[in-house]
Amino acid sequence: MNINVLGSLDADVNGVSIVPSAGKPRQILALLALHPGRVVPVPTLMEEAWGTDLPPSSLTTLQTYILQLRRMLGAAMGPQVAVSAKDVLATRHGGYLLQIPAEAVDVYRYERLVTEGRRAFEEGKDEAAAHLLRQALQLWQGPALVDVRVGPVLEIEVMRLAQSRLVAQERWIDAELRLGRHVEMIAELTDLIARHPQHEGLHSQAMVALYRSGRQAAALDVYRRMRQRLIDELGVEPSPQLQRMHQAMLAVDPRLDITAGPRRTSTFDLYAA
Repeated sequence: MNINVLGSLDADVNGVSIVPSAGKPRQILALLALHPGRVVPVPTLMEEAWGTDLPPSSLTTLQTYILQLRRMLGAAMGPQVAVSAKDVLATRHGGYLLQIPAEAVDVYRYERLVTEGRRAFEEGKDEAAAHLLRQALQLWQGPALVDVRVGPVLEIEVMRLAQSRLVAQERWIDAELRLGRHVEMIAELTDLIARHPQHEGLHSQAMVALYRSGRQAAALDVYRRMRQRLIDELGVEPSPQLQRMHQAMLAVDPRLDITAGPRRTSTFDLYAA
């Protein structure tokens, strides 16, 4: 079985899709897929499907959804297999679980690559960090579970994954900047700061990439536009770190030209107090 959640929900066995078309069974499959090899309690599954206002028939309906998923799974597995669909989508005391390896789900491959990439980053292995984090980010095909109408449980998972993706993007860009790939990062950063207009870390990276590419005026304009946005929308100034970076660019501080120094840290922390 192979399951993808980093984008549209996709699950197949032997190339045959086992993703139901109905909304609530899709939610149940997605939630089980995010916990491979672990029991998901029945109350958690019901909360995802119906929230806190459970209909009287919720338990029976949940059992029907599990039966539907098993039928699709069994049809995809075929008759000539040593295990049954009930063995793969198993019942346990108080819940259900998918008996599949974690690596069968793309989110776990992503998280393994991110962990390895962060370790390489902290050890100063910039080339390895950039490669591993790039591989992790390439597993994303869009927002997580973009075609699933998520309930309260999956909503938290989707938010967690979105934040994880953003942090991984920051670390990847930091590694690329330390390798001197400033020009190559400008287009990526232009898109990211448009999507995250109040994210100071991404703006600091965009400023550094532009500055080191010989575009000092453009780097300063990124700061100016973000500062105005923060003042207009939140009534606050940029952080002291970003203000110090802005002043350093005005003063042509030679530290801004360092692509890989002894401090293994993020671009945003370059002017930390």
